[in-house]
Amino acid sequence: MIDQVKVQDLAIARGDRLLFQGLEFTISAGQAISLTGRNGAGKTSLIRAIAGFLRPLSGTITFLDQGGALEADEARSGGLHMAGHHDGLKSNRRAKDEFEFQARWTGATAAGIARAREVLDLDILFGLEVRKLSAGQRRRLSLGRLVASPRPLWLLDEPLAPLDADHRKAFGALMAGHLEGGGMILAAVHDPLPLTTDVLDLGGLEDRA
Repeated sequence: MIDQVKVQDLAIARGDRLLFQGLEFTISAGQAISLTGRNGAGKTSLIRAIAGFLRPLSGTITFLDQGGALEADEARSGGLHMAGHHDGLKSNRRAKDEFEFQARWTGATAAGIARAREVLDLDILFGLEVRKLSAGQRRRLSLGRLVASPRPLWLLDEPLAPLDADHRKAFGALMAGHLEGGGMILAAVHDPLPLTTDVLDLGGLEDRA
């Protein structure tokens, strides 16, 4: 199981534009890192590269456990969750059906499903079609799988943006508990997370000229 991720000499481009190069950092069990920087600095692209959805120009992303380096595809398939701007929810499904599908797909336990339903206040949404949910309600539904099927690395892109104050607080407590259990969080943010994190500032291309 992943307990450390090392990024070494990483370069990522979008189209013909170089977002960053020479990026190096390590995230370890119990650690949270907030990714900051201007719009277009590459925060989302970095998260997608670690998740395996984007190929870097150069550099390496290494997943490790106590025995050493892990095979990347295997580490990603069972060791991380990514919650991005696009929630991947099927708009014509009932919220309950969509949550249960995602939970089963990611290997959730019955206890995990029950905990997600409680702490994210999901039952009140379950009778509605996904297309009728507000942005904040959709975010709560999509975050449910992080709780229902625990995995060590959470890759989050503006996770709190559409949530109201009460649900921001609730998800902040979930993030803190995840770290206390040895989990890791890498989150692209504009506003500070409600817990102590290290900060990795990607700045912007003009800052690296």
